[in-house]
Formats: sequence, structure tokens, C-alpha cells
Amino acid sequence: MGRKEDNIKKAMKIMRNIEYIRNIGIVAHIDHGKTTLSDNLIAGAGMMSEELAGKQLVLDFDEQEQARGITINTAAASMVHEYEGNEYLINLLDTPGHVDFGGDVTRAMRAVDGAIVVVCAVEGVMPQTETVLRQALKERVRPVLFINKVDRLINELKLDGQQMMARFEKIIKEVNKLIRRYTPEEFKDKWMVRVEDGTVAFGSAYHNWAISVPFMKKTGISFKDVFEHLEKGESKELAKKAPLHRIVLDMVIQHLPNPREAQAYRIPKIWKGDINTPLGQAMIKCDPKGPVGMMITKIVMDPHAGEVAVGRLFSGTLRRGQELYIVGMGNRKYRIQQLSMMVGPDRIPVDELDAGNIPAIIGLKDAIAGSTVSSIPDVEPFEPMKHYSEPVVTVAIEAKHTKDLPRLIEVLRTISKADPSLKIEINQETGEHLLSGMGELHLEVTIYRITHEYKVEVITSPPIVVYRETVDHKGGPFEGKSPNKHNKFYIEVEPLEESVVQAIVDGEIEEMDRIKNRKDLAKRLEELGMNRDEAKKVEAIRGPNILLDMTWGVQYLNETMELVKQAFFEAVERGPLANEKVYGLKVKLVDAKLHEDSIHRGPAQVIPAVRNAIYGAMCQGNRVLLEPIQKIYINVPMELVGSVTREIQQRRGVIVDMEQEEYQTIIHAKAPVAEMFGFASAIRSATGGRVLWSTENAGYERVPRDLQPQIVRQIRERKGLKPEPYDEKYYAEL
Repeated sequence: MGRKEDNIKKAMKIMRNIEYIRNIGIVAHIDHGKTTLSDNLIAGAGMMSEELAGKQLVLDFDEQEQARGITINTAAASMVHEYEGNEYLINLLDTPGHVDFGGDVTRAMRAVDGAIVVVCAVEGVMPQTETVLRQALKERVRPVLFINKVDRLINELKLDGQQMMARFEKIIKEVNKLIRRYTPEEFKDKWMVRVEDGTVAFGSAYHNWAISVPFMKKTGISFKDVFEHLEKGESKELAKKAPLHRIVLDMVIQHLPNPREAQAYRIPKIWKGDINTPLGQAMIKCDPKGPVGMMITKIVMDPHAGEVAVGRLFSGTLRRGQELYIVGMGNRKYRIQQLSMMVGPDRIPVDELDAGNIPAIIGLKDAIAGSTVSSIPDVEPFEPMKHYSEPVVTVAIEAKHTKDLPRLIEVLRTISKADPSLKIEINQETGEHLLSGMGELHLEVTIYRITHEYKVEVITSPPIVVYRETVDHKGGPFEGKSPNKHNKFYIEVEPLEESVVQAIVDGEIEEMDRIKNRKDLAKRLEELGMNRDEAKKVEAIRGPNILLDMTWGVQYLNETMELVKQAFFEAVERGPLANEKVYGLKVKLVDAKLHEDSIHRGPAQVIPAVRNAIYGAMCQGNRVLLEPIQKIYINVPMELVGSVTREIQQRRGVIVDMEQEEYQTIIHAKAPVAEMFGFASAIRSATGGRVLWSTENAGYERVPRDLQPQIVRQIRERKGLKPEPYDEKYYAEL
């Protein structure tokens, strides 16, 4: 491993020349071979033993990652590769493939300009392949394709050359279909992957060989030679003739952009500040002489050094001892105590780093993943990184020993800084804290960290599912009176247009407490199908819910509007059915009568009046409970289909589609998250372990009407509320 430092010394020389830098991420479905590929690329750069490559999994250095055999955290490594007589610096991020850790992929995509999409030749394009590719393209990250595990087609499936080619064609076609769907118009043609131009490579990360058309032309090795070597089991000889790292890194250097090229089209998308300011110009040109513009994409907790902020430096130069500002922290300055480059678990200290690199900094103690850092105060922050899915599973967690309570609160705050996909609600009064994550595994890993890494013993509840509330038709106008009876508000509610809800969830429309640009917002909402008059009257957006002011000529309303918004925020945070968040609601203030004296329309009068009016209108619009749903993708031998469908149907699951592929059946289904606990062990025992399966979050759907009263009652009892939000007679009439 002694060559790591030499490599970093080489890297230090190259990093000043932006044309010779590539920032790349490796993205794929779980178990398609990302970390094994990363290992071999690191070994090829001489930073670990080639014998151990693919077995050591240098970037899965976390204890939990090794125990579970999956990647949980995005890990970084910088390496040097020679191509056509020039040395290039490659900053590589290996990302997780499991759906529970998708938030980590979203954050990693902000730091890179290109992505190697890894697809298993046997399994093909899977649901999570689509998700990670969508996240990359949303951040304007250019993809290339590596089809992995090609040897399995010959050794296990016994395919001939013709059948292999047909399989490759199918994978390339599916990947291009996704690229076409999610890529901005201007890049659609340019970013398609094609075998002939070398944006597709084939190989085996485990056996350390790869092949691509440019390499075949250069060396004269043909696919026939590859086929013969594999049939004879000569993988080692093949790895010498066609080394994986050379083919893959050549493809990266040739086709993926350097930071200067990429930032020209990425910065206008991810930063909404004025491009003509010194900072805007420096970031567009990736100028090391301009002001520092950096986004933190990850916080790593180091037991010895504390918090390490890792992120992408878009402009300027960082030096040890330099003072920086974190946007949102006022004019407070933070000094860089240590500056490093990352190689897996190791940080190699450096004195300075130029724009276009991925530095690790100690000293930015108030930074979180998503923070904007600059050498000038009060700059426009980067666009927030919006993950496509939100936490849907919660556990209540409390300290086993009362003396550990303050320490637990501190640990929970630290953990939520490092992983913004986790949501933590701390209740100082009851000592109970709610920890919400993307799934069962996400929470398991987090609790393991609390108990083993931070040494705090805790008691946890069984997992609880996070529900949402909405209405199924129009309700109101409902009158809300202030406690002093001097003010009246009339509210109507109705379901928000599905296309608008989706645009807010996808981050195309931002959540706003104040509407900055009414004209643009109204135009966008109208395009999505909202009524023109309504689109002009938006006052606030919180979650996928919108507040509209449809009143005319109400005196003093301008002065009171901030309080009306406050009431709206409170109402959508805790719905009237089971105190769960509200989802997809359009709230319209249609009239109001206000007291002329401002002392009689303060917060204590307005907020309860508006909140109760929203609740009343929701009751009239028929309150509905929504539950989170997961898509399930199962690959199983034909004879076991019956056991699998039985298992899904027992969990209120619905089979959406079933395809036959040779001896395998591919089942697409969906089921409520609440019914999916323990699914992993159940499906394995039902099929004797002969199953490949994965899940993906698929938004919210209505709870079946006959189950709603029972689930609402359970939620309310758990929260210590009165069991019945309405009487049985009300339900009987529905």
C-alpha cells in the first residue's frame, strides 16, 4: 500500500491542470459489482495488491459493510492513470446500490461529472439501475456503461456468441431508453451509449478483465478470443491481455468531461445565483484563482479527528489555515485545520487543492451534507439535493440508562448531520425520540452505529410505518372563528392536481414560504394543469401542499397573511385524522372578516382559527389515510412462482406484471411497506434461497377503506391521542 502516497504526490502535480482531471461515480443496482470494479481500478493504479482486488473490497471498509457484504456509504478514492502518454487524476466515488441508501447516491452525484453505470450481464437492467441513472442525469452527470459478469453467461448460462450479443443489445437498448427519458434535450443524442464509439465496455470485475471496441481495434484482440479464453477457464491470462482498469479508465478519460467542460452546463442547473458575479463566472470556468465556491456532499465521522466535510470544489483554491464562510451561519468564519484527499478509509493530507477536485476538510464544524461553503459571505446557496424518496419507516428509540440521555441526543444530532436521509424528532419531555429512515435495513445499520461506534445502549420499538393524510373530494367553505370571536376565516380544501404533487416531490417546484417569482410559478403550475386563476394566487408551498389566497378586497389581510401561512404549515404538519403529515392538499382561503384593531388579530387568535378551519374543511372533504407502497421486483425459477405469489398476496400485495425469460420468471408487484417487514427471510425460506429480489419506494396509495378505522385507531393510541377522531356512525355512512 506504500504507493498510495506516491500516487497522491503525482496527483498533486496533475490537479493544477483541470483538463487532466475526471470526477466520476460508479452507480448500479445492488450486487452488480460496483465495489469490486472500484477495487480493481484502485489496484490498477498501484494502490493495493492486484491479487486482493475484488476480494478485499477496499472501499467497503466500514464494519457493517463487511458484515453484510453491501456498500452502505459512498467512499472516495483518488488515483492516477496514464493514457496516450499523459497522466490523468481520477477522483472516484463508489456509491451504494441498496434502495435504503439511495440518499447517498443523490449526494454523490452532485460531486461528480461522469458516471460508470454498471449492469450485470445476467440480471440486466433492474429497478435500482433506473433510479441511480435518473439521479445522475438529474444532476447532469454524463453516463458510460460497463456490462459486468460476462463470464457468467458462458460458464453458468452456457450461451453461445449469438445469444450473448442479443443479451448485450437488449441491455444497451434499455439503458439508452432510460437516458433518452431522463436527459435534458440538448444532450440526448450526445449522451447515448454506443458499442462502436467505446462508451460501452464488457468484462468481469471479479476476474479483472474487460474489452471495448477501441481496445479491440488497438490490440487486435477479438470477442472470439475472449470467448475461447472463458470457455477454457483462462480468466487470468485474459486479465493480462485485457486488464480491466486500462479499458475502463481509458473509456472514462476519452468520453467523460473534465471539470471545466462539465461545470459550464452543470452550474446553471445546480446554482441559481447570478452567473455574471465573480463567483458565478469562477464556477462556470472552474477558475482556481476566483473566490471559493464549494458544496459539501458528505460528512464523515472520524473517531479521532471529529467531523470531516467532503465535497466538490467548483472554484477557487483551498489552503490549510484558510478562513471560509458556511452559508446560513451568518458572518462566522471557519478555519481549515486539515485538508486531505481521500483513498478509501485513509485521508492523505495536502497543503492546498485547486477547483475541480473533491477535498476532505476538518474545521467546518457547522457544515452538513448540502451546505454551501465560500470565501465570501452571503452568497447564493447551491440548489438543495432532492432525493426522490423520503423516510417511510420509523422506530422510537430511547436510552437504556437515564444517564446516557444527553449523550444520545448529541449522537442523534451527529448522525443526522452525516446522513440527511435520516429524520430525527427529539422529544425532550418524554425522553422518546423518533428515528425515521428509508427502510428496515437503513434503521438497523443506524442503530448498530449508535450502540457500537458511539457506545450508547438504547431500547428501540418495533418499526412503525409513516402514513400521510389527504381528502378525496372538495370540502368547505368551513368557517373558523378566532377564540375572541372577532375574526372569521372561510377555507375550502380539495385534492391537489396529481401532476403538481409529482412536480413538488421531484423537486421541479420548490417548497416556498414566500413566493419569489409569481409569474414563473404561475406559468409552471398552469402547464401542469392547474386552473389559471388559482395558479396566480399561490401564497405558500409546504410539502406537496399549496395554500391559495382566493379572496378579494379583504381589509388587513396583508398584515395577517404571515399568520395564515403559519397556521397552514401547522395544519399540514399534523393532519386531523391521525396527526400524520398531509399530502397532496390544495387549501384555499376564500373569505375572511378581520377586526380593525391589530391587537385583536394576533397569533393566538389567527393561527387556531385558520388551523381549525382547514381541519373542518378536511373533515367535510372526507379524510383519507395514505400508506407508503413499495415496488417489488422478483426473479425466480418457474417452479417456485406459486410460493412467491402466495407470499406477496399474504402481504396485501398486487402482482402487476409477470414475464418469462428462459428458465426464470420475473415478477413485478407492489405491496404496502407496513406488510413488508420480515419479507427477506420469508421469501428466502419460501424459495429455498433460489430468488433474486429488490424493492423500490413507489410513493403513497390510499389505505383500503375497511382497514382505515383500525389503522387510524392504532396510530392515535400509539401517539397518546383519543382513539376515535370521529364516531362509528360517520364511517357507516361512507
